[in-house]
Parts: sequence; structure tokens; C-alpha cells
Amino acid sequence: MQSLRHGPRPRHLIGLCLAAGLIASAPGVIAQTQTRYVTDQYNFNLRSGESTRYKILRQLPSGTPLTVLSINEASGYARVRTEEGLTGYILLSYLQDEPAARSELETMRARLAALQQEPDKLAAQLSALQNKHAELEANAKALKRDKQELEAELAEIRHAATNALQIDRERRQLQQQVSNLLLQVDQLEHRNLELSNKTRQHWFLIGAAVVAGGILIGLILPNLRLRRQRSPWSSSSL
Repeated sequence: MQSLRHGPRPRHLIGLCLAAGLIASAPGVIAQTQTRYVTDQYNFNLRSGESTRYKILRQLPSGTPLTVLSINEASGYARVRTEEGLTGYILLSYLQDEPAARSELETMRARLAALQQEPDKLAAQLSALQNKHAELEANAKALKRDKQELEAELAEIRHAATNALQIDRERRQLQQQVSNLLLQVDQLEHRNLELSNKTRQHWFLIGAAVVAGGILIGLILPNLRLRRQRSPWSSSSL
């Protein structure tokens, strides 16, 4: 660590004024919690106690943010904690309220580099979004084709279902017609049977009448011959 015996420089005036104000306000140790930054001129030692006799815990580069836990006005040391949680002591004159100009410059440079990379990132994001958009459009077209095919299949199914219903109605109508025709056939057969029976009866009656007539003729004819033989007219004529 470089020597600091030449006294505070102008950039340390803010820290010194703050320390003087604290010393003037009240003697002893002032407990407080705030964030301050190591000045941007040197690297400073973080010690385990409030004196150069104490062990150096770490060298703090310029711009290191520290949380001030308390200030000892008598010794001029501040008890601080680093962002990593390491606690130690450092002279209050080495601290300032604002980040060091060099660290601010590095921060600005890092921010500028990040901003310079933003167009490339945005271009990459835009390209990815365009590719995603093209993919979504292709998927939408494919889904539209699938929808049209499904609608056509559904129309065919509905048409087939309509035809099936029509066929079923026609089948039932044909079955009803067949049933009616079968009933008519049964009725005709029954009528034919009745007519056949009547015809048979008629011919039977005719045959019976003929037989009866023949019998009567057979019985009458001999009697007629006998009468002719016995008639007086027939004897006188002889």
C-alpha cells in the first residue's frame, strides 16, 4: 500500500468535512449504516482493528462499495462491511459518498458495451421472432388444410349417414310392401281355395244329378216298355 503521510488531497475534502461534522456533533463512536465508496486514488487496506498495528484483512481497490456500520470519531476509523460480508476497519478519510470516477467510468464503459450489444441482441431476437412467425404461419396453413379435410370427411359422413337413413326408410317401405303383398297372396290363395271348393261342390252336385238322372232313367225305361207291351192298343194292332 502506498504511503498516505502527505495528508488528504482535495478529492478527500468531502470525506473530511463529513468526518469533522460527525466529530463536532458528539464524542465517541457513532453507530450508523450507510454505503460509501473507497476513493479512486489508491488501494487501501481493510484491517481487523482501528490502527495500523492490526492485521490487514484485504486490500480494497478504488471504487469498492462498503457498508458503514459505525464511526469512531476519536480514532478516525469506520467499521465497515464488504458486499461479501467481510467486516473490518478503514480510515474514514479514505471514504467518499459517491463512487470513484474511475469506477464510474468503468461502469459507463460496461454499460456502453452492453448498449452496443443490444442491436445485435435485438436483431437476433427479431430474426428468432420472424422464424417463429414463419413457423406459426406454416402450422396455421397446415391446420387450415387439416380443417378443410376434416370438414370434407364430415360432409361425406353426414351424406353417407343421410343415405343410410334413406336406405333404411326405403328398406322398411319395401318390407311393408312385401308384407302387404304376402297378405294379398294369402288372401288370393284363400279365395282360390274357396273357389276350388265351390267348383268341386258344383261339379259334385252336377255329377250326382247326372247319376241320379241315369238311375231314374234306368228305372223308368223298363216300366215304359212293360206298359207298352200290356197296352190294348198294342194287342189290337196285332
